[in-house]
Amino acid sequence: MKASRIAAAGAVAGAGAAVLAVSSPCFAHVSVQPEGEAPKGGYAVVGFKVPNERDNASTTKLEVTFPSDHPLSSVLPQPVDGWDIKVTKSRLAEPLEVHGKKIDEAVSKVTWTAKGEGIKPGFFQKFPVSVGTLPEDTDQLVFKALQTYSSKEVVRWIEVPQEGQDEPDNPAPVLDLTAPAEDGHGHGAAADDKASDDAEKASAETSAASDGDSGGTDTTARVLGVVGIVVGAAGVAYGVLAGRRRTA
Repeated sequence: MKASRIAAAGAVAGAGAAVLAVSSPCFAHVSVQPEGEAPKGGYAVVGFKVPNERDNASTTKLEVTFPSDHPLSSVLPQPVDGWDIKVTKSRLAEPLEVHGKKIDEAVSKVTWTAKGEGIKPGFFQKFPVSVGTLPEDTDQLVFKALQTYSSKEVVRWIEVPQEGQDEPDNPAPVLDLTAPAEDGHGHGAAADDKASDDAEKASAETSAASDGDSGGTDTTARVLGVVGIVVGAAGVAYGVLAGRRRTA
């Protein structure tokens, strides 16, 4: 009985290890996430997260291909310590119109190459990029990526996930887009409320200052009026006394 239980436990443990070994790469693929939100028609800073899946090699290069079906007019990578960055542009089949100007080329690929060891086993690296304007006619953007190791192995993260199907073995990074910002420039209702509150506060302060100035003016006028009356009365009294002295 003990032997059978031990054998059964070993089989369960072995199955668990096998599941972990098979499923772990699915949780460690190259991915992309926005810092905050990625509103349609707006701009966003997104980060490509690259984990090292190997125990005996470092990640030394990342190549990200930007979507050609929804080209982005602005792609600005943030410098990353220890990595060289190369931005590749390609001519567009149909020019984009951005802020009244036509753009006939857009970034098609960004390549990060390690200057030293790169991403060591057991670590990951994020590569931030500012992108825009984001399209308004789609809910997702797909970025295909190639991850190169120091062993010369290249992992191609290029399979597009399909709704209702299991995640592929090498899924491409997918950026989910959110609803457009209310003002179309990335500012939401909170910013508008703040601006309104600031305006009301400034108006109240101006009104209070005006009331204070008005009150001060009234007080000054009253004081001057009283002083004028006193001076006038003193002048009359002096005239009367002077006339009596001349008569005497």
